[in-house]
Amino acid sequence: MDLQKELDSFIQEPAYGLSRAEKSARYARMLSAATQYHREKCPEYGRFISALGCPSGSFFDGEKSPEVSQTNTYADRNADAGPVREEDIPFLPVSIFKEMDLRSIPQEEVFKVITSSGTSGQRPSRIFLDGRTSALQQRVLAGIVAEDLGDRRLPCIMLDTKSVLRDRRHFSARGAGILGFSMFASRTCYALDENMQLNLEEVREFIETQRQKALEKGREPKFMLYGFTFMIWQYFVRALEEAHTTLDLSGSVLIHGGGWKKLQAQAVSPEEFASRIRAVTGIETVRSYYGMAEQTGCEMNDRQMKIFTYAFEHPQETLAVTDEGEEILYGELKDL
Repeated sequence: MDLQKELDSFIQEPAYGLSRAEKSARYARMLSAATQYHREKCPEYGRFISALGCPSGSFFDGEKSPEVSQTNTYADRNADAGPVREEDIPFLPVSIFKEMDLRSIPQEEVFKVITSSGTSGQRPSRIFLDGRTSALQQRVLAGIVAEDLGDRRLPCIMLDTKSVLRDRRHFSARGAGILGFSMFASRTCYALDENMQLNLEEVREFIETQRQKALEKGREPKFMLYGFTFMIWQYFVRALEEAHTTLDLSGSVLIHGGGWKKLQAQAVSPEEFASRIRAVTGIETVRSYYGMAEQTGCEMNDRQMKIFTYAFEHPQETLAVTDEGEEILYGELKDL
């Protein structure tokens, strides 16, 4: 199987264009090939897979091999012969990316390094990307957000400070998000200065200038706002409330992600978050995206999963895919 050709074909599918069965079958094929590829190219990952008792050939050729049933718990639960399913793919705990550097490309081919936010007080994860993978991720991101943003670039208010982009080779999760969503912007305004203060007058001027340009072209003014959840709350929403002022951004789209742990500590629910945003900006469309640095990519909220992510839940003891009502571990697969 030519994995690169399969990926190129797959990401051209409509975002909701595959049934669960079709998506499952294609994920199984691609992830089987990807697992074998990374096993061969990354020695540390190869040792991890071998420790799980996964054979190097037949398992990833599309058929499970009955002889693996005698190896260990992981193999036991996949011992029945037959086509490999997406949930049969060996899983890595995301914490492993905090403990070691896993690369399947030579050091000289590393295009950028993504680091997680480290909001739990732990060492951040480090994810190494080559140029092709980075480009594929941008194409997928475009497919994910197109439904909300439309088919043209929008003036964008980044609810962050520009200084987060200083090192273009080593990105934090914040920086990677800003860079990714920047490709949908016709013009960009950074709402915060380096001291994390809201540049209110600069933001107002940007909104008015871009509104007039839209009206001159016979378009309804529409903006995209993007930022980390906690930062939007602390330095944008709260700042507007404390200044007893509002911004007219009705008809616009706000996309946020990350930082929920800090917000939950303040007992702020997603409903209250969206309500308070609406009160100070008039924005009705508030989209939360979910993503991990370890699983680079994202999914928007309030929808079924698009084709680019496959998620399921495992009971903690058996790791078998489960129904509702059991204590679980969350499993996620991405095609990139």
